[in-house]
Amino acid sequence: MTILSGSWNNIPPLDEARSHPAVVTFQDEIYTFGGGGPNFKSLDSTVVFNPKTNQWTSRTPMPTKRSGTAAFCIDNAIYIIGGGYKKPDGNFQFLTTVEIYYPETDTWEAGPNMLQPHDYPAAIFHDDYIYILGGHHPNACLGGPKTDPGFEFCERWKPGMTQWEKLADLRSPRFAASGFVFNNKLNVAGGIGFRKEGFNNFDFIETLDPGIAQAEWRMSENFKLPWPAAGQGMCIAQEHLFFFGGYSTENIHDRASVMPENDGTWITLPNMPMARAAMGVSICENSIYLIGGWADDGRTPLSSAVKYSWK
Repeated sequence: MTILSGSWNNIPPLDEARSHPAVVTFQDEIYTFGGGGPNFKSLDSTVVFNPKTNQWTSRTPMPTKRSGTAAFCIDNAIYIIGGGYKKPDGNFQFLTTVEIYYPETDTWEAGPNMLQPHDYPAAIFHDDYIYILGGHHPNACLGGPKTDPGFEFCERWKPGMTQWEKLADLRSPRFAASGFVFNNKLNVAGGIGFRKEGFNNFDFIETLDPGIAQAEWRMSENFKLPWPAAGQGMCIAQEHLFFFGGYSTENIHDRASVMPENDGTWITLPNMPMARAAMGVSICENSIYLIGGWADDGRTPLSSAVKYSWK
């Protein structure tokens, strides 16, 4: 079986249903942090899935309840960045907060705050830097997502730096986009934002060369998603770019595609077992794990988790 002929399987469900969780792999286990539960009540839980035992276990919760965060594992630490939470009055608070989790000791410490709050941004780790790109606009915490134009602000940081540094703004502000690296360039794909013509999902991709001083984002003309989407799952496994579900044209889909080469050509994969958006994504050994998310009604958080596996 090759990576292009894999199959879908369910894994045991989460203890609590959630969308927008942060998910990373550390020492062949899947770590899941926070997310938004029913009625988007923010969670602080830390739960870990062991593929060998096929079981979830609980660890020390995050110091801050939140969803829509970025998460990266660097050496023996996991960095949980930004996100937001729903306040008792129904409005949202978006965060600059960075917290660092040490899996080997099950402990937390504070990291350096970002320059701006980023909730549900695109995020990339590349050449020792964490890049946080766009997200919900900081002033959109009152009106709701369908009036949110998205955020253009981008910044980066690497362990050892005392503060974050600003990058060039995105050409198209957005949230619920995906970030990845191709050919040593940063890419921000899809997402959503309010425009004068309405609230739209995007299929376009912006790229930036981080090796060029004062570089600006450029729109890719021949490199697009196979369908407009926001809240999709994306990752690179064995140099293949994978794309799962997401919102598209007012619906959440079960579709899946892969780009084996960096030539803009997408190949259709078997559909996911169910429609899913705003899920956590991580790779462990020969599987891509999709954790939680929103169901096809766009309101119900999921406890289910699945994997796409090959050998």
